[in-house]
Amino acid sequence: MALKRSSSMKTQLVDAIQLQELELEEEINTSSSNNTPAEAAEAKAQTEPKCYTVEEAVESIGFGLFHILLFIIMGSANIVEAMEIMLLAVVSPEIRCEWHLEDWQVALVSTMVFLGFMVCGVLCGYVADKYGRWKVVFGGFIWASYFSLLTSFSPSYGWFIFLRCMVGCGVAATSQGFVLKTEFIPAKYRAYLLPLASIFWMLGSMLIIILGMTVVPTMGWRWMIRFSIIPSIILIGLFMFIPESARFQVSSGNIQGAMSTLNWIARMNGATLPEGELRETEVAERGNAFTLISPAFRKTSLLLWYSWFVASFSYYGSVLSSSELLEKNLLCMTDADPEHQIKHNQEEALCYCIPFNMADYQTLLISCLGEVALIPLNICLLNIFGRKPSLAILQVLSAFFFMLVNICTTMFGFTVLLFLLRSVVSMNFNVVYIYTAEVYPTAVRSIGMGFCTSFSRVGGMIAPFIAQVLMSRSVILALSPFATACVTCAVGMAFLPIETRGRALLQDA
Repeated sequence: MALKRSSSMKTQLVDAIQLQELELEEEINTSSSNNTPAEAAEAKAQTEPKCYTVEEAVESIGFGLFHILLFIIMGSANIVEAMEIMLLAVVSPEIRCEWHLEDWQVALVSTMVFLGFMVCGVLCGYVADKYGRWKVVFGGFIWASYFSLLTSFSPSYGWFIFLRCMVGCGVAATSQGFVLKTEFIPAKYRAYLLPLASIFWMLGSMLIIILGMTVVPTMGWRWMIRFSIIPSIILIGLFMFIPESARFQVSSGNIQGAMSTLNWIARMNGATLPEGELRETEVAERGNAFTLISPAFRKTSLLLWYSWFVASFSYYGSVLSSSELLEKNLLCMTDADPEHQIKHNQEEALCYCIPFNMADYQTLLISCLGEVALIPLNICLLNIFGRKPSLAILQVLSAFFFMLVNICTTMFGFTVLLFLLRSVVSMNFNVVYIYTAEVYPTAVRSIGMGFCTSFSRVGGMIAPFIAQVLMSRSVILALSPFATACVTCAVGMAFLPIETRGRALLQDA
């Protein structure tokens, strides 16, 4: 009897519990049906676990100590790149003298460097999107340093141009450092920090010119190249303090690695990550070049490829033109000294050896300052007008100053014109870098940058044959292609479909 009573009590208890559950469920359903859609969404959000994206984490961490370290170390990569590129302008008179080179052979040296850059630019972008930005940049530093050192032992002109081509391949890899840097910087700081990278490019340009002034006259160009790789060696050690891009880690499915990176950056900055867990879908198609010519990006890519071509064409045109004008005394000077009144033309076989004098080095050194003098103007253009108008304005100014270089003036006047020309072409290069890094999504950002830099090197390959070969025939004829290309590019910028000012970096197309 007691057993039967106990069983009956258990049955009643279970029935009571089930009844309570049914009543509770009905009450929830009734309340949810009476709620507005916004209240229902809020109630659903409260029951689901909180999560955040890499973009939200980067913005939450903000700017701090890590970004200062990133800016200095990755900015120093521009020192290395600038030294390798500007070395061509400084060493050209020396190798012309040593191997009795003609104008086209001197121009071929620069072309071979940009050929290596062009071929490896796309390859490095593909590898960076597939396997990581950090690996590509680090490998590029080692590669460029090694072959630059070998260049100083070149026994002949043929070996020299081959080894400089190999250096170009390494420099192509280091340019992916701009992508790595961009992906860590919060949106509102990019227009301020990224233009400041010109400071490091200027330092590299000035450093190689100073080495030319001090080392070449006493120890020769080979020792100048050996000394020039010291910053690369230092940078290889410092680069160990920079982590892989958290945006890349997330896109490749490495959520744990991205969390470790973001936590480390947050601790350095004294900040905290958003509440919840990092959650973002893995991007299956990374490094897919066809995305660049998909309907969403086709017009942008085509216009960007041309704008990169012109940016490089005009920048290296300004550098090599100034070097050629000074080396051969082709300037129209109203106050020329007896030495600079002699116009050197290789066809007349006046001289194979026309080394820079101290005044020529000083002119080049002052012109390098132009690369940073107008950085405040660059920042104002980016923040007030945006990326697209800034590109158009700078291209028009570049064309204007290219044509002014041909006028007769004093040596001081030429230095001022060269200073302003270097300012605007440098700013243009900087803005096109920023726009490219912002407009493409993470899944194809590196290969997008790789394609753009490769097209830019086509401009770099053509520029020496105009600036160093055609210049001897006619100064105005050599300067006109640079001005024409800049004006055409300025018109093209009006058709860019996307403005990236203040826009978050996209993760996937």
